[in-house]
Amino acid sequence: MMLKKIPAVIALAAVASFTGSALAQVKIGVVASSTGPTALVGIPQKNTVPLLPTKIGDLNVEYIPLDDASDSTASVTAVKKLISENNVDAIIGPSGSPNAMGAIQFVAEAGVPMLAPVGTAAVVLPMTDQKKWVFKTTQNDDIIAKALVEHMASHGVKTLGLIGTADPYGENWAKVMGALTEKAGIRIVANEKFQRTDSSVTGQALKVFGAKPDAVLVTAPGGPSVLPQITLYDMGYKGQMYQTHGAALPDFLKLGGKKVEGTVLAASLMLVLPEMPDSNPSKKVAADYIAAYEKLNGSKPATFGANVYDAGLLLQQAIPSAAKKAKPGTKEFRAALRDALEQTRDLVATQGVYTMTREDHSGFDERGREMITVRNGNWALLK
Repeated sequence: MMLKKIPAVIALAAVASFTGSALAQVKIGVVASSTGPTALVGIPQKNTVPLLPTKIGDLNVEYIPLDDASDSTASVTAVKKLISENNVDAIIGPSGSPNAMGAIQFVAEAGVPMLAPVGTAAVVLPMTDQKKWVFKTTQNDDIIAKALVEHMASHGVKTLGLIGTADPYGENWAKVMGALTEKAGIRIVANEKFQRTDSSVTGQALKVFGAKPDAVLVTAPGGPSVLPQITLYDMGYKGQMYQTHGAALPDFLKLGGKKVEGTVLAASLMLVLPEMPDSNPSKKVAADYIAAYEKLNGSKPATFGANVYDAGLLLQQAIPSAAKKAKPGTKEFRAALRDALEQTRDLVATQGVYTMTREDHSGFDERGREMITVRNGNWALLK
Protein backbone atom coordinates (compact mmCIF):
# COMPACT_ATOMS: atom_id res chain seq x y z
CA MET A 1 0.00 0.00 0.00
CA MET A 2 1.34 3.42 -0.97
CA LEU A 3 1.52 6.00 1.75
CA LYS A 4 0.04 9.40 0.98
CA LYS A 5 2.73 12.06 0.82
CA ILE A 6 2.38 14.64 3.59
CA PRO A 7 4.06 18.01 3.95
CA ALA A 8 7.48 17.95 5.65
CA VAL A 9 6.33 20.38 8.31
CA ILE A 10 3.68 17.82 9.39
CA ALA A 11 5.76 14.72 8.80
CA LEU A 12 8.44 15.90 11.21
CA ALA A 13 5.91 16.22 14.00
CA ALA A 14 4.91 12.62 13.49
CA VAL A 15 8.40 11.35 14.23
CA ALA A 16 9.92 13.97 16.51
CA SER A 17 8.44 14.58 19.93
CA PHE A 18 10.25 14.94 23.23
CA THR A 19 8.26 14.43 26.39
CA GLY A 20 8.58 13.51 30.03
CA SER A 21 5.56 11.22 29.73
CA ALA A 22 3.14 9.81 27.17
CA LEU A 23 0.49 11.77 29.09
CA ALA A 24 2.09 15.19 28.94
CA GLN A 25 0.08 17.96 30.57
CA VAL A 26 1.78 20.96 28.93
CA LYS A 27 2.42 21.12 25.19
CA ILE A 28 5.06 23.43 23.71
CA GLY A 29 5.45 23.84 19.95
CA VAL A 30 8.88 24.57 18.48
CA VAL A 31 9.31 25.99 14.97
CA ALA A 32 12.92 25.90 13.79
CA SER A 33 14.48 26.49 10.37
CA SER A 34 16.60 23.34 10.40
CA THR A 35 16.72 23.31 6.59
CA GLY A 36 16.95 26.11 4.03
CA PRO A 37 18.96 29.38 4.04
CA THR A 38 18.55 29.92 7.80
CA ALA A 39 19.63 26.38 8.72
CA LEU A 40 22.84 27.52 10.44
CA VAL A 41 20.54 29.26 12.90
CA GLY A 42 17.82 26.61 13.04
CA ILE A 43 19.91 23.45 13.41
CA PRO A 44 21.37 24.29 16.85
CA GLN A 45 17.87 25.39 17.90
CA LYS A 46 16.33 22.07 16.84
CA ASN A 47 19.20 20.18 18.49
CA THR A 48 18.57 22.04 21.76
CA VAL A 49 14.97 20.85 22.11
CA PRO A 50 15.91 17.52 23.81
CA LEU A 51 17.70 19.56 26.50
CA LEU A 52 14.59 21.50 27.52
CA PRO A 53 12.87 20.58 30.81
CA THR A 54 10.33 17.77 30.45
CA LYS A 55 9.12 18.08 34.04
CA ILE A 56 8.19 21.46 35.51
CA GLY A 57 6.78 21.31 39.02
CA ASP A 58 4.15 18.56 38.96
CA LEU A 59 3.55 18.93 35.23
CA ASN A 60 5.01 16.88 32.41
CA VAL A 61 5.98 18.83 29.31
CA GLU A 62 5.87 17.70 25.67
CA TYR A 63 7.73 19.52 22.89
CA ILE A 64 6.49 19.30 19.31
CA PRO A 65 9.21 20.46 16.90
CA LEU A 66 8.49 21.43 13.30
CA ASP A 67 10.81 22.51 10.47
CA ASP A 68 9.64 25.50 8.39
CA ALA A 69 12.51 25.11 5.87
CA SER A 70 13.34 28.82 6.39
CA ASP A 71 10.11 29.74 4.58
CA SER A 72 7.84 32.39 6.14
CA THR A 73 4.67 30.86 4.70
CA ALA A 74 5.63 27.46 6.11
CA SER A 75 6.23 29.13 9.49
CA VAL A 76 2.67 30.41 9.56
CA THR A 77 1.39 26.97 8.50
CA ALA A 78 3.37 25.34 11.31
CA VAL A 79 2.15 27.86 13.90
CA LYS A 80 -1.47 27.40 12.83
CA LYS A 81 -1.11 23.61 13.02
CA LEU A 82 0.41 23.73 16.50
CA ILE A 83 -2.42 25.94 17.68
CA SER A 84 -5.40 24.24 16.02
CA GLU A 85 -4.34 20.58 15.97
CA ASN A 86 -1.91 20.23 18.86
CA ASN A 87 -3.52 22.79 21.20
CA VAL A 88 -0.12 23.99 22.41
CA ASP A 89 0.23 26.22 25.44
CA ALA A 90 3.20 28.16 24.02
CA ILE A 91 5.43 28.27 20.95
CA ILE A 92 9.21 28.64 20.77
CA GLY A 93 10.29 30.05 17.41
CA PRO A 94 10.36 30.62 14.52
CA SER A 95 14.09 30.96 13.82
CA GLY A 96 14.01 33.84 11.34
CA SER A 97 12.93 37.44 11.87
CA PRO A 98 10.57 37.56 8.83
CA ASN A 99 9.11 34.21 9.88
CA ALA A 100 8.40 35.42 13.40
CA MET A 101 6.90 38.70 12.19
CA GLY A 102 4.48 36.75 10.00
CA ALA A 103 3.37 34.56 12.91
CA ILE A 104 2.55 37.34 15.40
CA GLN A 105 -1.01 37.92 14.18
CA PHE A 106 -1.94 34.27 14.58
CA VAL A 107 -0.48 33.66 18.05
CA ALA A 108 -2.12 36.88 19.23
CA GLU A 109 -5.52 35.92 17.84
CA ALA A 110 -5.25 32.50 19.50
CA GLY A 111 -3.85 33.91 22.75
CA VAL A 112 -0.75 31.67 22.68
CA PRO A 113 2.56 33.06 24.04
CA MET A 114 5.40 32.93 21.53
CA LEU A 115 9.04 32.98 22.63
CA ALA A 116 10.90 34.21 19.56
CA PRO A 117 14.65 33.46 19.35
CA VAL A 118 15.15 36.04 16.59
CA GLY A 119 17.35 39.06 16.10
CA THR A 120 15.02 41.88 15.18
CA ALA A 121 13.49 43.94 17.96
CA ALA A 122 10.51 44.56 15.67
CA VAL A 123 8.81 41.44 17.07
CA VAL A 124 8.39 43.19 20.42
CA LEU A 125 8.78 46.88 19.59
CA PRO A 126 6.87 49.07 19.48
CA MET A 127 4.65 47.18 21.93
CA THR A 128 1.10 46.55 20.66
CA ASP A 129 -1.90 44.44 21.66
CA GLN A 130 -0.63 41.73 19.33
CA LYS A 131 3.04 41.91 20.31
CA LYS A 132 2.19 41.56 23.99
CA TRP A 133 1.96 37.81 23.24
CA VAL A 134 5.59 37.73 22.05
CA PHE A 135 8.72 37.42 24.19
CA LYS A 136 12.16 37.69 22.64
CA THR A 137 15.10 35.57 23.79
CA THR A 138 17.85 37.58 22.13
CA GLN A 139 19.30 40.98 22.89
CA ASN A 140 17.44 43.87 21.29
CA ASP A 141 19.27 45.58 18.46
CA ASP A 142 19.81 48.83 20.34
CA ILE A 143 21.75 47.14 23.17
CA ILE A 144 24.17 45.60 20.67
CA ALA A 145 24.24 48.68 18.41
CA LYS A 146 25.12 51.08 21.24
CA ALA A 147 28.22 49.03 22.05
CA LEU A 148 29.29 48.99 18.40
CA VAL A 149 28.77 52.74 17.92
CA GLU A 150 30.69 53.50 21.12
CA HIS A 151 33.58 51.43 19.78
CA MET A 152 33.42 53.17 16.40
CA ALA A 153 33.40 56.64 17.95
CA SER A 154 36.31 55.85 20.25
CA HIS A 155 38.35 54.53 17.32
CA GLY A 156 37.93 57.54 15.06
CA VAL A 157 35.28 56.23 12.68
CA LYS A 158 33.63 59.18 10.91
CA THR A 159 31.95 57.43 7.97
CA LEU A 160 30.15 54.09 7.91
CA GLY A 161 28.86 51.75 5.24
CA LEU A 162 25.93 49.39 5.91
CA ILE A 163 25.15 46.21 4.02
CA GLY A 164 22.36 44.00 5.34
CA THR A 165 19.48 41.71 4.58
CA ALA A 166 16.35 43.12 2.95
CA ASP A 167 14.07 41.90 5.72
CA PRO A 168 13.00 42.97 9.22
CA TYR A 169 16.42 42.11 10.65
CA GLY A 170 18.39 44.33 8.28
CA GLU A 171 15.74 47.03 8.15
CA ASN A 172 15.52 47.48 11.90
CA TRP A 173 19.31 47.53 12.20
CA ALA A 174 19.48 50.30 9.59
CA LYS A 175 16.89 52.27 11.56
CA VAL A 176 18.68 51.83 14.89
CA MET A 177 22.10 52.63 13.46
CA GLY A 178 20.78 55.73 11.70
CA ALA A 179 19.70 57.27 14.99
CA LEU A 180 22.77 56.23 17.01
CA THR A 181 25.39 57.23 14.43
CA GLU A 182 23.82 60.66 13.99
CA LYS A 183 24.19 61.32 17.72
CA ALA A 184 27.79 60.09 17.61
CA GLY A 185 28.73 62.28 14.65
CA ILE A 186 29.22 59.32 12.30
CA ARG A 187 27.88 59.68 8.76
CA ILE A 188 26.36 56.70 6.92
CA VAL A 189 27.66 56.95 3.35
CA ALA A 190 26.23 53.69 1.95
CA ASN A 191 23.27 51.52 2.85
CA GLU A 192 22.87 48.41 0.69
CA LYS A 193 20.46 45.46 0.93
CA PHE A 194 20.55 41.86 -0.27
CA GLN A 195 18.41 38.72 0.02
CA ARG A 196 19.38 35.91 2.38
CA THR A 197 19.31 33.50 -0.55
CA ASP A 198 21.66 35.57 -2.74
CA SER A 199 24.81 33.78 -3.90
CA SER A 200 26.52 37.05 -4.86
CA VAL A 201 26.50 40.58 -3.43
CA THR A 202 29.10 42.02 -5.79
CA GLY A 203 26.88 44.90 -6.92
CA GLN A 204 26.05 46.00 -3.39
CA ALA A 205 29.65 45.56 -2.21
CA LEU A 206 30.94 47.70 -5.09
CA LYS A 207 28.68 50.56 -4.00
CA VAL A 208 29.85 50.29 -0.41
CA PHE A 209 33.49 50.01 -1.48
CA GLY A 210 33.10 53.02 -3.75
CA ALA A 211 31.79 55.17 -0.91
CA LYS A 212 35.15 54.64 0.89
CA PRO A 213 33.76 54.41 4.45
CA ASP A 214 36.08 54.23 7.45
CA ALA A 215 34.21 51.12 8.58
CA VAL A 216 31.49 48.74 7.37
CA LEU A 217 28.78 47.04 9.42
CA VAL A 218 27.16 43.88 8.05
CA THR A 219 23.62 43.48 9.37
CA ALA A 220 22.67 39.90 8.52
CA PRO A 221 21.91 36.81 10.62
CA GLY A 222 23.56 33.41 10.32
CA GLY A 223 25.34 32.23 7.19
CA PRO A 224 24.41 35.28 5.05
CA SER A 225 26.55 37.47 7.34
CA VAL A 226 29.73 36.06 5.79
CA LEU A 227 29.21 36.81 2.09
CA PRO A 228 29.31 40.64 2.17
CA GLN A 229 32.45 40.65 4.29
CA ILE A 230 34.48 38.22 2.19
CA THR A 231 33.31 40.02 -0.96
CA LEU A 232 34.60 43.34 0.38
CA TYR A 233 37.84 41.65 1.44
CA ASP A 234 38.36 40.30 -2.07
CA MET A 235 37.82 43.82 -3.44
CA GLY A 236 40.64 45.08 -1.26
CA TYR A 237 38.65 46.92 1.40
CA LYS A 238 40.97 47.78 4.31
CA GLY A 239 38.63 49.51 6.77
CA GLN A 240 37.33 48.07 10.04
CA MET A 241 34.62 45.42 9.63
CA TYR A 242 31.82 45.13 12.18
CA GLN A 243 29.15 42.46 12.56
CA THR A 244 25.99 42.16 14.65
CA HIS A 245 25.23 39.32 17.07
CA GLY A 246 23.67 37.62 14.04
CA ALA A 247 27.17 36.46 13.06
CA ALA A 248 27.83 34.80 16.42
CA LEU A 249 28.19 31.22 15.20
CA PRO A 250 31.12 28.85 14.59
CA ASP A 251 30.38 28.73 10.85
CA PHE A 252 31.14 32.44 10.55
CA LEU A 253 34.74 31.62 11.46
CA LYS A 254 34.78 28.46 9.35
CA LEU A 255 33.30 30.03 6.22
CA GLY A 256 35.13 33.33 6.54
CA GLY A 257 38.59 32.05 7.42
CA LYS A 258 41.34 34.67 7.30
CA LYS A 259 39.00 37.06 5.50
CA VAL A 260 37.08 37.76 8.73
CA GLU A 261 40.15 38.19 10.93
CA GLY A 262 39.89 41.33 13.07
CA THR A 263 36.11 41.58 12.85
CA VAL A 264 34.51 43.38 15.79
CA LEU A 265 31.06 42.49 17.13
CA ALA A 266 29.02 42.70 20.31
CA ALA A 267 27.44 39.39 21.26
CA SER A 268 26.88 36.77 23.93
CA LEU A 269 29.47 35.80 26.52
CA MET A 270 29.14 32.22 25.17
CA LEU A 271 31.62 33.06 22.41
CA VAL A 272 34.35 33.87 24.91
CA LEU A 273 33.25 31.86 27.93
CA PRO A 274 36.75 30.76 29.07
CA GLU A 275 37.79 34.43 29.28
CA MET A 276 34.81 35.44 31.41
CA PRO A 277 35.29 35.78 35.18
CA ASP A 278 33.56 33.24 37.41
CA SER A 279 31.68 36.15 38.98
CA ASN A 280 29.64 36.57 35.79
CA PRO A 281 26.19 35.23 36.74
CA SER A 282 25.57 33.59 33.35
CA LYS A 283 28.89 31.76 33.05
CA LYS A 284 27.84 28.56 34.85
CA VAL A 285 24.45 28.38 33.12
CA ALA A 286 26.09 28.81 29.72
CA ALA A 287 28.84 26.29 30.51
CA ASP A 288 26.30 23.68 31.63
CA TYR A 289 24.28 24.19 28.44
CA ILE A 290 27.35 23.93 26.19
CA ALA A 291 28.50 20.73 27.93
CA ALA A 292 25.05 19.11 27.65
CA TYR A 293 24.70 20.11 23.99
CA GLU A 294 28.18 18.83 23.13
CA LYS A 295 27.52 15.51 24.87
CA LEU A 296 24.29 15.06 22.92
CA ASN A 297 25.39 16.35 19.52
CA GLY A 298 29.17 15.98 19.42
CA SER A 299 29.80 19.66 18.74
CA LYS A 300 29.53 23.00 20.49
CA PRO A 301 26.34 25.00 19.87
CA ALA A 302 26.00 28.37 18.20
CA THR A 303 24.46 31.03 20.43
CA PHE A 304 21.21 30.62 18.47
CA GLY A 305 20.67 27.29 20.21
CA ALA A 306 21.10 29.02 23.57
CA ASN A 307 18.22 31.33 22.68
CA VAL A 308 15.95 28.28 22.61
CA TYR A 309 17.49 26.96 25.83
CA ASP A 310 16.76 30.29 27.50
CA ALA A 311 13.16 30.05 26.30
CA GLY A 312 12.97 26.78 28.21
CA LEU A 313 14.32 28.49 31.34
CA LEU A 314 11.73 31.26 31.01
CA LEU A 315 8.93 28.70 30.69
CA GLN A 316 10.35 26.68 33.57
CA GLN A 317 9.96 29.69 35.83
CA ALA A 318 6.59 30.87 34.48
CA ILE A 319 4.60 27.63 34.14
CA PRO A 320 4.21 26.86 37.89
CA SER A 321 2.72 30.32 38.43
CA ALA A 322 0.29 29.89 35.53
CA ALA A 323 -0.67 26.41 36.74
CA LYS A 324 -1.92 27.89 40.01
CA LYS A 325 -4.52 29.87 38.07
CA ALA A 326 -5.69 27.50 35.35
CA LYS A 327 -5.33 24.07 33.77
CA PRO A 328 -2.87 23.55 30.86
CA GLY A 329 -4.56 23.29 27.50
CA THR A 330 -7.01 26.11 28.25
CA LYS A 331 -7.08 29.72 27.11
CA GLU A 332 -7.03 30.76 30.76
CA PHE A 333 -3.74 28.91 31.30
CA ARG A 334 -2.19 30.48 28.22
CA ALA A 335 -3.23 33.96 29.37
CA ALA A 336 -1.81 33.26 32.85
CA LEU A 337 1.39 31.98 31.26
CA ARG A 338 1.75 35.19 29.25
CA ASP A 339 1.27 37.22 32.43
CA ALA A 340 3.81 35.10 34.32
CA LEU A 341 6.42 35.50 31.56
CA GLU A 342 5.92 39.26 31.75
CA GLN A 343 6.63 39.11 35.48
CA THR A 344 10.07 37.49 34.98
CA ARG A 345 12.61 39.20 37.23
CA ASP A 346 16.39 38.65 37.36
CA LEU A 347 16.35 35.24 35.66
CA VAL A 348 19.95 34.21 35.04
CA ALA A 349 20.27 32.43 31.69
CA THR A 350 22.93 31.57 29.11
CA GLN A 351 22.88 34.95 27.35
CA GLY A 352 22.47 37.30 30.26
CA VAL A 353 19.88 38.20 32.89
CA TYR A 354 16.19 38.57 31.97
CA THR A 355 13.88 41.12 33.58
CA MET A 356 10.66 41.55 31.62
CA THR A 357 8.18 44.41 31.93
CA ARG A 358 4.96 45.36 30.13
CA GLU A 359 7.01 47.54 27.79
CA ASP A 360 10.12 45.32 27.49
CA HIS A 361 9.58 41.73 26.32
CA SER A 362 13.27 41.08 25.68
CA GLY A 363 14.49 41.90 29.16
CA PHE A 364 18.22 42.21 28.54
CA ASP A 365 20.53 44.95 29.78
CA GLU A 366 24.26 45.49 29.21
CA ARG A 367 24.98 42.19 30.98
CA GLY A 368 23.71 40.50 27.80
CA ARG A 369 26.60 41.63 25.58
CA GLU A 370 30.38 41.50 25.34
CA MET A 371 32.70 43.23 22.90
CA ILE A 372 34.38 40.49 20.87
CA THR A 373 36.84 40.22 17.99
CA VAL A 374 38.18 37.49 15.71
CA ARG A 375 41.80 36.76 16.60
CA ASN A 376 43.85 33.97 15.02
CA GLY A 377 40.69 32.34 13.70
CA ASN A 378 38.89 32.28 17.06
CA TRP A 379 36.60 34.50 19.09
CA ALA A 380 38.42 36.63 21.66
CA LEU A 381 37.29 39.14 24.24
CA LEU A 382 38.09 42.64 23.01
CA LYS A 383 40.21 44.34 25.65
